[in-house]
Amino acid sequence: MPFINENYLKLQAGYLFPEIDRRVKTFAAEHPEKAKRIIRCGIGDVTEPLPPAVCTAMHRAVDDLADRASFMGYGPPYGYDWLRHAIAEHDYRGRGIEIADDEIFVSDGSKPDCGAILDIFAAGRNRIGVPDPVYPVYVDTNVMAGNSGGPRTGGGYEGIVYLPGTPENDFVPDLPREPVDLVYLCFPNNPTGSVIGRDALKSWVDYARANRAVILYDAAYEAYIADPELPRSIYEIPGARSCAIEFRSFSKNGGFTGVRCGFTVMPKDVQVQTTDGRSLALHPLWSRRWSTKSNSVSYPVQRGAEALYSPEGRVQVQELIQHYMGNARVLREACLALGLRTWGGVNAPYVWVACPDGVDSWGMFDRMLHEANVVITPGAGFGRQGEGFFRISAFNSRANVEAVAERMGALVGAGAGSAGSR
Repeated sequence: MPFINENYLKLQAGYLFPEIDRRVKTFAAEHPEKAKRIIRCGIGDVTEPLPPAVCTAMHRAVDDLADRASFMGYGPPYGYDWLRHAIAEHDYRGRGIEIADDEIFVSDGSKPDCGAILDIFAAGRNRIGVPDPVYPVYVDTNVMAGNSGGPRTGGGYEGIVYLPGTPENDFVPDLPREPVDLVYLCFPNNPTGSVIGRDALKSWVDYARANRAVILYDAAYEAYIADPELPRSIYEIPGARSCAIEFRSFSKNGGFTGVRCGFTVMPKDVQVQTTDGRSLALHPLWSRRWSTKSNSVSYPVQRGAEALYSPEGRVQVQELIQHYMGNARVLREACLALGLRTWGGVNAPYVWVACPDGVDSWGMFDRMLHEANVVITPGAGFGRQGEGFFRISAFNSRANVEAVAERMGALVGAGAGSAGSR
């Protein structure tokens, strides 16, 4: 009989979003008269149709596959050259950042990449730094890979260095007080909607270079940054090419949550060490990982992603972003009007809210679901520091968002929130 990877047995409870889905389904089954009234602002899934430029490109690609003369079989494991070029040219070189085409690796999304990257780092030998609260994939994939100890009392895992995000630091974690080898950063942040300034990001790059650490930088929401003073890529910071790997996704800017496409930027300058003291570049190892384990993303999907960089595609992406950020503004203003302390919703599509006094995160989730028929995300699902907060996603129709704002007003009541706001 084969043995299992017992690291999976360390995982606490279920993954956050399936647990939310389970609770919603249970409520809907018990209250069928309210099922159609439920508005989902929990999981950050997009709601608006794909940009027309993407649909046109994907239709053409399907037609290519229907003709023997233009049929495409296996594609390059790292992505087609024309898509890698479009990404490097528009997202990086066009912004003054030197990234080569072959430093782009196309994948089915940043979530899988955040887990896959651990394939090329030694299991159990690296000290992992993770913000708290943060997207749960970072923690769970490290537990699965054997980079943690067992569960801690009160939440979290032994062996992982947690970097608290709090109202006092605007949910931008301070530098670690103890050495870490790999550290995750996510800006604009999921779940808090916080952003990081250029000086603060430089301090992280300086830390990584001084301590020979590698930053795993999740920039899945960079397209939502409107403030020109804020960095949209870690590679805007001098020296980052030697210490940072960046993950990006087309899910939230192009509506690809169901289509699936994203990419990792792996600069050739990033190096790590072997147990016998040699320094090696990560780029060849990441290339080998992809050539062995993947045939990349389908041809129609990559043509659709390429279309996002066309003149009409870029306009349509901005229209999507403006729609969702308009939703974020409605939600943010509604929370502030109720006296609830509120973050995010300005350069990010998430609004992060302090629970009313006397209500914890899952208690707020249950109240919103049962009394307002609105699905939010409890902050406790993002880490110990998330307790006492909840996240509202702006990915929805405008009519639904306005209904959520109205229902929250009726549920929470004016003046019921904690003192102060942001």
